[in-house]
Amino acid sequence: MSARSNVAPSTIGVDLVDGGVVVQYLDGREVFYHGPPEPVAGAITTPPGKEVHVLVTDPDGVEGVMTYVNDRNTHDDILESTGVGRVMLAGDDEEELFPGITVSTEAYSIRVEADPSAVDGRVFVFAEDEMSEHAYELVAEDEGDERGEDDAVDEDSGD
Repeated sequence: MSARSNVAPSTIGVDLVDGGVVVQYLDGREVFYHGPPEPVAGAITTPPGKEVHVLVTDPDGVEGVMTYVNDRNTHDDILESTGVGRVMLAGDDEEELFPGITVSTEAYSIRVEADPSAVDGRVFVFAEDEMSEHAYELVAEDEGDERGEDDAVDEDSGD
């Protein structure tokens, strides 16, 4: 398999609906991420081995940018035609996706951290494979506390 490179995302359409999030690619296709996303304060460590997609929307949730983390399956030209970005991390790398949002590797998991006060919109994290789908929304600590969430959540299992 050829090496994959980082690809900058473009603005794509987003529709927050009952039961999930619809992402509208630039090429006209849509994908539905099942939810509703679980609110998590500050950071999430995804279950190991999952495909991880980070979606940052505008404050109204009608458009945003999506980045795949460590995706080795999708060719650069497909990402560019859909508007989806990609960031490749190696070892114990950490990278700032957008102001206030960082991604890093933790063994076979991906950790996504957000400072909601620095983000002008909403931050969603989707972690999936053939067996399961997980959807999270990173929120401010006080929002997570109001909803009964811990300061940060670490998922240890695939399901």
